[in-house]
Amino acid sequence: MKRFLLHISLLFCALNANSQINELGVFVGGINYIGDVGPTDYIAPDEFAIGVIYKWNRSTRHSYRFSYFQGSITARDKDSDVASRYLRNNSFKNNIKEFSAGMEFNFMDFDLHTSDKVITPYVSTGLNYFIYNEIYIQNNKSEIDYRHSTFAIPMIVGVKARLFGNFIIGAEVGARYTFTDNLDGSNPKNDNLETLRFGNLNSKDWYVFTGLTLTYTFGQNPCFCAN
Repeated sequence: MKRFLLHISLLFCALNANSQINELGVFVGGINYIGDVGPTDYIAPDEFAIGVIYKWNRSTRHSYRFSYFQGSITARDKDSDVASRYLRNNSFKNNIKEFSAGMEFNFMDFDLHTSDKVITPYVSTGLNYFIYNEIYIQNNKSEIDYRHSTFAIPMIVGVKARLFGNFIIGAEVGARYTFTDNLDGSNPKNDNLETLRFGNLNSKDWYVFTGLTLTYTFGQNPCFCAN
């Protein structure tokens, strides 16, 4: 009986050691877009972005991740080093409001229960739903047709570390492959605007969030178990 209770106690401790630890915090950084207007740089945050992040740490190696990010994307052909774009001289502005759910994977154990310094690179992916403006470009400037929404696939890489106490700081770059080709007004869905379409109509647009995260950890600590 004592052996059975000991086994049960050890099993409970093992399960409890992997109990959920919550993280809640903010993202602050920038956003840029990749498409048919403006420069062709991949990571070049030129507009302010902010967000809220929640993580449910299921183990030292993976977490469920939920977030809300928002920012404005802009681009001007006159800032491009591509001659044809520079001469075209189009520009646009759009607003992104993004809801995301996915998984985050740590390359190294990230044990928030220890008092040691912990640091790890990580990757994350999942599914995003975002709201934006369906726009078109007329007289070289963007005009709003209507509000729209669609999905995107996030591809995020970053590094994070315990800052002090229960605070975790991170730096990440997250590219989003969208299911639309009209963040920039180059391919409006409205058939009445068909004559205003331009650029590569067979490729989708991207946007990229780059910045810092600061989260606070809370939740049930593991029971004290002998090693």
